[in-house]
Amino acid sequence: MPLPEIIMNFIKYLSLEKHYSEHTVRGYQADLDSFCRFLVKGKGQHNTQDQQDFTLEDAKQISSKITSIEIAQLRSYLASLSMGSYSKRSISRKVASIRSFYKYLFKRGLIDKNPAALLKSPKGGKKLPKFMEYDEIEKLLLAPPQDNWRGLRDRAILETIYSCGLRISELVGIDISDIDFDNQVIMVTGKGKKQRLCPLGSHAIYAIESYIHARNRDADFKHSPDPKALFLNKHGKRLSDRSIRRNLDGYLQQSGLDSSISPHTLRHSFATHILNNGADLRSVQELLGHKSLSTTQIYTHLTTSRLREIYNKAHPRSR
Repeated sequence: MPLPEIIMNFIKYLSLEKHYSEHTVRGYQADLDSFCRFLVKGKGQHNTQDQQDFTLEDAKQISSKITSIEIAQLRSYLASLSMGSYSKRSISRKVASIRSFYKYLFKRGLIDKNPAALLKSPKGGKKLPKFMEYDEIEKLLLAPPQDNWRGLRDRAILETIYSCGLRISELVGIDISDIDFDNQVIMVTGKGKKQRLCPLGSHAIYAIESYIHARNRDADFKHSPDPKALFLNKHGKRLSDRSIRRNLDGYLQQSGLDSSISPHTLRHSFATHILNNGADLRSVQELLGHKSLSTTQIYTHLTTSRLREIYNKAHPRSR
């Protein structure tokens, strides 16, 4: 059987009420699956090949332990992860999932006190975001073929992510009506269904217009295509984030670029490049759709490192 009902209700809450992306919801579910296996077996596990479904007896045991657990047991769970192969970043993410889960239970009146309120993440869990140099960006943008509508689509996707610093979940949700071609802006729906206006660069506008024109002229869908969605697959349906990641992997290999680059790396590159070129932090926060300025501040570590490098090379008394 799947996870206990008390957890599945939380997962539904994240999806239906908080409007988290499918990718984010899967992450929460995996983290809480690991937590449940600790409650049953006394050690943290995560997505191993030989994991079995929970039995009905397991589910009852887990539900009982969830509502009666103390902070000491939660710390024991983190200790079991620390002794395993988990990085500090992975443990920090699991802590965040558990905190959110118990905050939900407390607010819904399912527990009398929140045992996770004092649970702390391990220090040093944050990792500087990876970004691409501009010449690497250019090489990637030139990778999709420009002689068919799907190649033009992929070029438009890459240009749009880099032009606006979009999350992939935001990108796949774009409708044609969200774009104001005259004013070169796009209405983006981010986390929690919050909307923001993002400027679109001229290269992105041109790529999108070229793709739409080619799609309308050349695409031969078996069924009526989605009339709203901007980016469609070969069946005329809204393109999925998995398809975009898969296509990106192919272009990375074709271009000889680092295979670990992801769509989110383009978002990191967007933030790093505009900060390096003089944008202020609060403007970048607004463009990225970050709720807190502290989330955006991680990029200042990258730009400060770059400034130090330039200073060391240029200043005659830097050393």
